[in-house]
Amino acid sequence: MIVGTAGHIDHGKTSLVKSLTGFDADRLKEEKARGITIDLGFAYKPLPDGGMMGFVDVPGHERLVRNMLAGATGIDHVLLVVAADDGPMPQTREHLAILDLLGLDRGAVVLTKCDLVSPARLAEVSTEIEELLQPTALAGAAIFPVSNFSGAGLAALEQHLLQARLCQASRADDDLFRLAVDRCFSLAGIGTVVTGTAVSGRVAVGDRVLVSPRKLAVRVRGLHAQNREAQQGVAGQRLALNLAATGLEKSDISRGDWIVADAAQVATRRIDARLRLLPGEPRELAHWTPVHLHLGACDVGARVVLLESTALAPGADALVQLELDRDIAAWHGDRFILRDQSATRTLGGGSVIDPFATATNRRKPQRLAALAALEQADPAAALADLLALQPAAGVEQEAYTVARKLQPAARTGLLQAVPHRALADGPVTRLFAAGQLESLSTGLTEALATHHRKQPDSPGLTPEVLQRQSTSKPRAWVFSQLLRELIATGRVQRAGPYLRLAGQDVALLANEQKLWERLRPWLDEGGLHAPKLSDMLARDRSLHRDQVLRLLRKLAQFGKLYAVSDEYFIQPRHLHALALESQRLAAAEPHRRLNVKDLRESLGLSRHLSLPLVEFFDQVGFTKRDPEGRRVRRDATEMFGGASQA
Repeated sequence: MIVGTAGHIDHGKTSLVKSLTGFDADRLKEEKARGITIDLGFAYKPLPDGGMMGFVDVPGHERLVRNMLAGATGIDHVLLVVAADDGPMPQTREHLAILDLLGLDRGAVVLTKCDLVSPARLAEVSTEIEELLQPTALAGAAIFPVSNFSGAGLAALEQHLLQARLCQASRADDDLFRLAVDRCFSLAGIGTVVTGTAVSGRVAVGDRVLVSPRKLAVRVRGLHAQNREAQQGVAGQRLALNLAATGLEKSDISRGDWIVADAAQVATRRIDARLRLLPGEPRELAHWTPVHLHLGACDVGARVVLLESTALAPGADALVQLELDRDIAAWHGDRFILRDQSATRTLGGGSVIDPFATATNRRKPQRLAALAALEQADPAAALADLLALQPAAGVEQEAYTVARKLQPAARTGLLQAVPHRALADGPVTRLFAAGQLESLSTGLTEALATHHRKQPDSPGLTPEVLQRQSTSKPRAWVFSQLLRELIATGRVQRAGPYLRLAGQDVALLANEQKLWERLRPWLDEGGLHAPKLSDMLARDRSLHRDQVLRLLRKLAQFGKLYAVSDEYFIQPRHLHALALESQRLAAAEPHRRLNVKDLRESLGLSRHLSLPLVEFFDQVGFTKRDPEGRRVRRDATEMFGGASQA
């Protein structure tokens, strides 16, 4: 168990820790010279059962609240220290407000210097403290009068702590490992050492971990848990990790960083959260207010973006987005504190909902509904409710499971528990509600059916037009994936640049069919070397140019041919082969550009065909000219491979 002190300056926090442990937590020369705690202090108390209780002593001066906040991360049990002669003072109240905002609900009040006051004064201060605790999570906490000078009351306090340790719920050590760094130093012959409280998971000597948010890879060369050398450390323990990496310097790690398992890496500058403004604030919190954000041991400048209103009233809570001055690491459920821009008073605090927030559509009803779903503590319930909203881009699987600190086994269990369908978006896997993608596919086929009813002679719709006309309006990458599936299953056919429903085919008149049967063998015979229209007409003087050109254009309109130019009409399978070779040549070229000469020489094409061919590729968007040549923009098979064969 980690015990933390809190309270006003000079109320006896450090003396109390020394009385309980026998160790002076003040380690700095300036602290001993001035008689006050400036930075975090640590001490440990061996227990009868062989265990170890850790103590974090925090400074009480108003100018050092940032140091107090750095030590509050990972505290299991808090001792609010109040001097009986002074009673509650300004930092007593501020520290208590911070503890409440951080969700610390286990603790006790220690009335120090009780030997200096009368019983009546002791009773008066106790009553005042009880009233002070009433609206907080520490309401009803036990009060222990003690004297660090005489030792009175310390035995009862020690017994309370031992009982609290027995009743303490163990922290989940099956989550991903995270440790909030509150100190970093170098030791001769050892190297870089960081200390902090393990917030979740476990770590062992030899493990490879990351310094987050900068994603610096390091190895755990050695560790101490609760001030004892150990082979592993678990959530809830104070750890000292000896870290090693090539070229690692003490300056590479600082207070506010996190040591995390590789799968827990997060770096964010934008956080969606729920914020509660303290009721004692003199005015509303305005949109875009500059603040100091304290999360873990980190202190970073931020701006508050109010998502539900233009101002937040004292005592109220609301959804907000925090735009940060620099990258930090944060995860779902992490508690934070906001202080004013000058860092002189605490404004409020809250908990992180989504560490991967975006600035777009952040106030839209759909996004606010998504945050309401994400706010749930249970990962499965949150994911189920989030998928039920059917977000257009789905839910990014990796981001969701990282934000929840889930180990691989827990991730697998989550995906098995929540019905969904996964879709790959490049290297990213996105999750969709069961039936959501099928509904989007139906929207595409219905759009095609509507078009066919209105324009029965039309060859269909181009992909760009179909995406726009679909009522479901799928995202571009979702549309591409669904379109591939519709073509693969035969529900949709690609006819040249057009898409049409299966069975919606071109109908040739009897004389057109007869003419086509005369022309097709010549196109088959030419293959990749498509014959010129004028050459075909020269082979049969009975053919009329206008009649042949009208038929070829009709066939091209319905995807049976590609009209490369007025002279060249190429069958789909042959154009696909030409595009594949063009793609291969471009990939092999140093600048990854298609050279017309290379294409002509590779396939033995004539100049009369190669030039209009690459210009056709430009026209349909397969390639695009730039100062270095022609860049292939689309995949040859995706663009031409699904065409129906003439």
